[in-house]
Amino acid sequence: MSITIRPVTSGDRAAWGRLYAAYAAFYNVTQTEAMRDRVWGWLMDADHEVTGLVAEADGLIGIAHVRPFARPLAAATGGYLDDLFVDPAARGSGAADALLAAIKAEGAQRGWGVIRWITAEDNARARAVYDRTAEATQWVTYDLTTAAD
Repeated sequence: MSITIRPVTSGDRAAWGRLYAAYAAFYNVTQTEAMRDRVWGWLMDADHEVTGLVAEADGLIGIAHVRPFARPLAAATGGYLDDLFVDPAARGSGAADALLAAIKAEGAQRGWGVIRWITAEDNARARAVYDRTAEATQWVTYDLTTAAD
């Protein structure tokens, strides 16, 4: 299978939406079409910090969303991988590895010293990819919710 990684484009909306909805369902996150429309708007806005990549092989088979984040202690900027999802039918194709390689290259081009992300502890399949691609850290993640949620 030949996989192409490229920036998301306006013509990808339907296929991207299908993959993003499947990603939300995988994590049991309630997501509406209005929420996907909002994220899509961010991806299509050149001035928004979130950018998207897609993996393509006879149609879209994977998506990734990244953004810069400030690293004050390091006095640097890093990249944050918010979302990475590969269609279950395409898992094992190398799409996740290809997306991560493209994100790493983009990060280097943008001057990011690190790309950081989180995943569920029980997401064994993804963690197998991540363990051979990146270094697990010692950090524990917390969420402090606000009234805005």
